[in-house]
Amino acid sequence: MKPDSVTPTPSFSRLRALLITGIVALGALGVAPTFAQYTGPVEGRKSPEPLRTVADIRKHDKDDQPVVLTGVITKKLGKEKYLFKDDTGEIRVEIDAEDFPATEVNEETRVEIIGEVDKRVLRAPEVDAEHVRVLP
Repeated sequence: MKPDSVTPTPSFSRLRALLITGIVALGALGVAPTFAQYTGPVEGRKSPEPLRTVADIRKHDKDDQPVVLTGVITKKLGKEKYLFKDDTGEIRVEIDAEDFPATEVNEETRVEIIGEVDKRVLRAPEVDAEHVRVLP
């Protein structure tokens, strides 16, 4: 009588190799673990002053520069894209649905937009809003 065939248990080194292969495969797909980061002031380094007008953004359109704008949203341009206007000009603003105020906003509603400049090659700078609030 012949013994039944038994599936061997993988060894520790084999399991470790499979785990490493899986991690490398995820990394190749661009999947990486995310960790919370501190974004406040850093000792010895001054945070840049936020730009406060559309004209300032046009003059100093450095990517990720903080902005605090006051004006009106004049129209919706597309999904999460809006045209913002202040006394110095107009600029496109991206406002995620969860960052949009809960109250109604129209072309006469004064708002404050807190965010940062989003600058890309061959495209005019725009603002990526992190918070939008209706002003009294």
